[in-house]
Amino acid sequence: MRLLQGKNTVNATVQELINSFLFPSSLKPGSFELCEETAIFLLNQTKYRPKVGIICGTGLQGLGELVESPDIIPYSVIPNFPQSTADGHKSRCIFGLLGGTEVFLMQGRFHLYEGYPIHLCAMPVRVMKLLGVSRVILSNAAGGLGDGLNVGDIMILKDHINFPALGGTNPLFGANDERFGPRFFALHDAYSYELRRRFLALAKTSSNGLGVSEGVYAMCGGPSFETPAELRMMKLMGADAVGMSTVHEVINARHCGLEVFAFSLITNMAVLHEYNGENHSGESVAITDEVANAARKSESRIKTLIYNFVSGLNFSA
Repeated sequence: MRLLQGKNTVNATVQELINSFLFPSSLKPGSFELCEETAIFLLNQTKYRPKVGIICGTGLQGLGELVESPDIIPYSVIPNFPQSTADGHKSRCIFGLLGGTEVFLMQGRFHLYEGYPIHLCAMPVRVMKLLGVSRVILSNAAGGLGDGLNVGDIMILKDHINFPALGGTNPLFGANDERFGPRFFALHDAYSYELRRRFLALAKTSSNGLGVSEGVYAMCGGPSFETPAELRMMKLMGADAVGMSTVHEVINARHCGLEVFAFSLITNMAVLHEYNGENHSGESVAITDEVANAARKSESRIKTLIYNFVSGLNFSA
């Protein structure tokens, strides 16, 4: 990585100052040059040329166990990659075969609440593009808001509400690089209708007891859980589930022309009522444990379903 050239100006934004400490480079995280450097390094570590990129959230880390003849690379040796610090995220990537399809699989993603700038959180998707990936599969753990959802269900994302972006945090802020995509682009088709249709058809025959439906995902920054008033607002706005990831990755993916399929594992139901004076000192711990337990119980069935889904994707066109 090149060292920062020139002097910092007094007008530098707080985010630019943070970036300069985290990444002593004249290029912001997610720039074409840094993503290219990362992609070249990764391609030199493997014989595989992936068509599908997968980011494993909570509840899908075990999908890596199904990758055949894997090349495993820890994030710690990858240029320009940070480390995943979220519980259960293994902080490594895997190249290999999943049902005969060459894949690039990430066991661990990056979140705003870990202290990373939004450009860096979404950067891996741009690296996937430069690796030759054309489709991405994104998963996350989420709290259920929709009346028809239950813990252990899969909710396919058909749309999202991006609260960080509405508040001024978007991975595409700053100068646009046409090598990735256009300055302005629509998100009405952010989530591939065709991939959603295929997954729903597969789930009807092989979901193995998982409840599968479509819904709207709301992204918040975390790490604190949302208040009951905030959750009621989201439900009123049409959100069916809420989490702390994924949407910035979707934005980068669509910006550079990748087809997106994303889903949430519903690991807990959102608490819509205010504190009533009872002793709930352990409630946050209980919610965290509930998320982990729900993920563990559903992981085996989910990874089999995703394995079959990837196996059925056609890249002959």
